[in-house]
Amino acid sequence: MSEAATLVAETKPQEAEHFDVLVAGSGISGIGGAYHLTKQCPNKSFVVLEEQESFGGTWLTHKYPGIRSDSDLFTFGYRFKPWTGTPIATAAEILKYMGEVIEENGLAPRIRYRHRIVSASWSSGDKLWTIQAVRKDTGEAVRFTANFLWMCQGYYRHSEGYTPEWPGMDRFKGLIVHPQTWPEDLDLSGKKVVVIGSGATAATLVPAIAGKCAHVTMLQRSPTWFRTGRNAIEIADELRELGVDPAWIHEIVRRKILLEQDKFTRRTFTEPEGAGQDLLAQVRAILGPDYDMGTHFTPSYRPWRQRIAFVPDGDLFHAIAAGTASVVTDGIEGFAEDGILLKSGKLLEADVVVTATGFHLSALGDIDFEIDGEPLAFSETVTYRGMMFTGVPNMAWVFGYFRASWTLRADLVADFVCRLLNRMDEKGARKVTVALRPEDKDMPLLPWIDPEDFNPGYLMRGMHLLPKRGNKREWQHTQDHWREKDELPAIDLDDPAFVYE
Repeated sequence: MSEAATLVAETKPQEAEHFDVLVAGSGISGIGGAYHLTKQCPNKSFVVLEEQESFGGTWLTHKYPGIRSDSDLFTFGYRFKPWTGTPIATAAEILKYMGEVIEENGLAPRIRYRHRIVSASWSSGDKLWTIQAVRKDTGEAVRFTANFLWMCQGYYRHSEGYTPEWPGMDRFKGLIVHPQTWPEDLDLSGKKVVVIGSGATAATLVPAIAGKCAHVTMLQRSPTWFRTGRNAIEIADELRELGVDPAWIHEIVRRKILLEQDKFTRRTFTEPEGAGQDLLAQVRAILGPDYDMGTHFTPSYRPWRQRIAFVPDGDLFHAIAAGTASVVTDGIEGFAEDGILLKSGKLLEADVVVTATGFHLSALGDIDFEIDGEPLAFSETVTYRGMMFTGVPNMAWVFGYFRASWTLRADLVADFVCRLLNRMDEKGARKVTVALRPEDKDMPLLPWIDPEDFNPGYLMRGMHLLPKRGNKREWQHTQDHWREKDELPAIDLDDPAFVYE
């Protein structure tokens, strides 16, 4: 039992507050879920519990310089709320957008901030979830009961990021910082900065601090795929000049982007070499023909086997071309007092080291789950389309896309949950669980994601925490939005996979 759960258990029980639906988290998924409940299930009572002091999730907790989306906001934004800014947005712009959704739809009274959920217990006798939480501002233990639990908490631990242990870190006389816990008073003026990593965080941070410190070096063990282009969409600008309704522009641009993304994703499977050369050409156009592309920007894996970060207006590569930033591709032997010892034998001097090395996967919010008094191990369940789990009643989970915007799937899952809630009402059912059908009994059970398809470090480190998948589409999280946009709305809620009581 976690420390917080122990605290709740030792606190005098309070009378539970009851809701039809309890939404965990007020990030992009939770706020979207709350909106859809008000529109599609207007008679349902619900509450959103949020651990932080406000809404926003990632966009609230991450404070590092330059933080921005690496997905375009026409698809990362909600389908019901037109995006009118530049495609790649800052955290502040995304928070403003989410705040407008809350205000325009009267969602604020539904959200309880500073409420950390520590446990969730299902009772088959009562057909209810009991949720134990702690108010972070007062330490008070509070209880809720809910007919349905909607997990929108994201997929990584917000309290701390992942930093590998390297020899000699305790000897380093400088500062080691993870972007997830960036000190607000950190002054990089005159400092030599090394950013370890080459994913979306590093690609954002490096150009944001280049020119504001003595020098910044992106240190990578191996190259990453990037794509670059203008932070603008020509057709959106033209339609705005024509005075077209913003809702129409939003939908037209979404469809255009989704079609282009799907075509490119499929090309990375059918023509991986050609797709890779196109991505390299974008970078070479900025860095010039003499830059060592082979060492620093030519990955050994095919595009989209890991996430491809979009670099708006090529700012990372312009910083490298200008000499305010540089890239070193090498392994880390350990730390010295004044920098990082590389496997090549060189010393990379540093005053500040930023470990943009990823995060800890959090399976359903690090919450203690029980079903009828027995601890729930999600790794022993099988996923239903990445939304529900065998043997886990009245619960849905939002896990978005890797190769497309997270919110695209959050909207689809919201439609599914609302439709399921309404179907339960039509049937007079108080409980619904997904279960393998007779024809699924001998289905091979596999890891959540096929590592040959997608294999970022955070997933590989945490695969043992995640549910299993089958070899049929119903029992997989396919990551294929182009098909799921038609498949999820067409799910037959009377299929034998759904067991109602």
